Amino acid sequence: MQNALTRRHALALLAALALPLPARADEEVIELEWDDLIPHDGNALEQAAEDLGVISHDQISTMPDQPDFAPTTDAYNGKLVKIPGFVVPLEYLSTGVTTFILVPYVGACIHVPPPPANQLVLVTTEEPQEFSGLFEPVWVTGVFGTAATATDLADIGYALSADKVEPYEG
Repeated sequence: MQNALTRRHALALLAALALPLPARADEEVIELEWDDLIPHDGNALEQAAEDLGVISHDQISTMPDQPDFAPTTDAYNGKLVKIPGFVVPLEYLSTGVTTFILVPYVGACIHVPPPPANQLVLVTTEEPQEFSGLFEPVWVTGVFGTAATATDLADIGYALSADKVEPYEG
């Protein structure tokens, strides 16, 4: 299966990342949690899991489709943010990964149905990244924004132009 973005998707991503001026070095970094990415009243993550249904890795069933409706928030557009997650690589160079989906839990988009689009972040980085595995969490820091993007794996609601990718340490 080809995981590369199509030209149309790459152009849409570039347009979406034409956000306000890049973050200044002295700008405060906003630490996000996945729940922050869902406009809601109450605990939207629990409701989304309930609506989608929880599927364990050892359960044999047909996978439900990714939910069609996943509202995003523009509250963090153009802001410098830091968010934890797991890496699902999309584009590889010989020196590492330059485009990946940041997901909230291990196996998302690979072994289980993809989360809603408002729980997926398309990350691009100029500096190729090397990852020791898909099961190790990372922190990603960079300029964030809403960007509806479709890939072979899932529809994605957000984009982040990464300045830094580092191992997660709570």
